[in-house]
Amino acid sequence: MAEGDNSRLDDAARAGWLYYIAGRTQDDIAQILNISRPSAQRLVSLCRSEGLISFQMNHPIAQCMDLAARLRDRFELLHCDVAPSDGSGDTAAVGVASLGGLLIERWLRARKSLVMALGTGRAMRSSIERVPRMSCPLHRLVSLVGTISPDGSASPYDTLVKLAEITRAQHFPMPLPLFVSSAEERSQLLEIESVRRIRAIAGEADVWLMGMSQIGDDAVLHRDGFMSRAELVELVRLGGVGEVTGWVFDADGQFLDRGTNLRVTSVPPEPGSSRPRICVAYGEPKVAAMRAALKGRIINGLITDEETARALLAA
Repeated sequence: MAEGDNSRLDDAARAGWLYYIAGRTQDDIAQILNISRPSAQRLVSLCRSEGLISFQMNHPIAQCMDLAARLRDRFELLHCDVAPSDGSGDTAAVGVASLGGLLIERWLRARKSLVMALGTGRAMRSSIERVPRMSCPLHRLVSLVGTISPDGSASPYDTLVKLAEITRAQHFPMPLPLFVSSAEERSQLLEIESVRRIRAIAGEADVWLMGMSQIGDDAVLHRDGFMSRAELVELVRLGGVGEVTGWVFDADGQFLDRGTNLRVTSVPPEPGSSRPRICVAYGEPKVAAMRAALKGRIINGLITDEETARALLAA
């Protein structure tokens, strides 16, 4: 390297130290080095471009940002947020719900009209409970999932009505049970004009936000009474590992063509969609389901916690 180049790098190093370490302004640097302010600015830029200085963020969020970036690269995600956690379920639940609520709030504060489609679940409900009250007359909210429980009551984990109360946005609930008794009954119900309109709105939504659960031991759909033990055992036998909005998929992220999928009334997911299809989920029991959904491109966005993110990357 020429002597002049060495000298310029020395000056760049001095300027970089003064700016990034000593906290001096570019005007200060110009005065200290007896150069013009534009020259000081160029030296600071040269310090960065030549790799003379590097940074390390000493904060837990830095690890989460790194995990999120790795997940985005590995699975070609449109969006990914990872919440800090200490290995406990309570910490993960609070962190994931906070990130989910923040993302929902950012979208709803947009001035452009937005259609947001919502699934159900505990993590989804907790996320929505963290959204501050606001007025969103331009936006529409639509349910992806039937809001009626097997006993005919309203689902305790419905998210649409809660978010509508918070935002006063126009909203479209799905007036159906999650599962019906037969494929024939399903076909008849889906032909109801109001149901067709709601499903059309959901299909054209700008963003989907969904929960996810595993199919197997302690399956949420069985625990909450939406399916019988016999139905769950059949889904496991057919290769089911997880579900989104009631639609069950296998380890390759392919939806089953049998079992309860013949009787589910929710809007079918769109594998490979170019629009955000974001899952809010965490926990070791759900890792296999989340991995399969990522593999099959059922989802292209993720909000989770550190432990779950590491498990997904370790696969």
